[in-house]
Amino acid sequence: MSYVNNIRMFVRVYELGSMSAAARDQRTSPAVASARISDLEKHLGVRLFHRTTRSLQATENGRIFYDGARRVLEAIDEAEAAVMDVTQNPRGTILVAAPLGIGRRLIAPQVPAFKDLYPQIDVRLRLSDRVIDVVGEGIDVAFHLGLLEDSSLKVRLIADCPRVLCAAPSYIAKRGLPADGAALIEARHDCLNLRFPGAKEFQWTLATPEGPRRFEVQGPFESDDGDVLTGWALDGRGIVMKPLFEVAEYLRDGRLVEVASATPPLPTQLSSLSPHRRLKDPKVRLFTDFIGQRIKEAMRRAVTPDVIPDES
Repeated sequence: MSYVNNIRMFVRVYELGSMSAAARDQRTSPAVASARISDLEKHLGVRLFHRTTRSLQATENGRIFYDGARRVLEAIDEAEAAVMDVTQNPRGTILVAAPLGIGRRLIAPQVPAFKDLYPQIDVRLRLSDRVIDVVGEGIDVAFHLGLLEDSSLKVRLIADCPRVLCAAPSYIAKRGLPADGAALIEARHDCLNLRFPGAKEFQWTLATPEGPRRFEVQGPFESDDGDVLTGWALDGRGIVMKPLFEVAEYLRDGRLVEVASATPPLPTQLSSLSPHRRLKDPKVRLFTDFIGQRIKEAMRRAVTPDVIPDES
């Protein structure tokens, strides 16, 4: 397996463009990563990377070897999956990515239960509201909140997610209750925006009688953490757009109030994304099935607390 491990390290160094990043990804040290690349180069008799103290670039031989190395690893993964006893002996590590709020509320609480069922599967959970490069970062399953126009990944819809604009009563007492999107703009309401490097959407798309319309909102606060925005909204600092399941409790107890209800936000979707080859791995399918079902149940309970969990 040492040669295979060397190939795995090479692939991650190539994809991440950094020896130290690849070492972290493979849970080892930069020295071990460098030694594995050196061993592989010695075995092949060619240089795979140009290395200096400040940069690392793949050689022409490295670029050629990468394509074959990826196919070799995919074949090994598929062969291991084919002989694995899925119901009795699934094993290995799954790298999972999710937005912060969804990860904290819906996914992280379910991981221990999954581990109890499949004790030989380890889960590495990465939470961030930034855009994830699923293939480049070696992610097995990424959970995505939003509409996907196009994707080279395998997309599996988990649930449709209604959204709502809401604010604290203290904010409404100071600034008034906007009836629709036009009022948001006319009164220059403070809108709390989720923004991060690479974000494509800096407007709110609302449903109007004439059809969907984008409104250029503004406000003094923005963050790349959706939970921070919710906290600011609860503190009376502005209006926030949130998936209904995230704020249903606050709407029920009055800490938040729906605003601009004449032009509600368009609903969004929660999906799981995986490279096509990863879905052939039984442990990835098991995790996606398990977590997807638990997420749907948790979202239904959040919106309708008395709902009976689906046992199917």
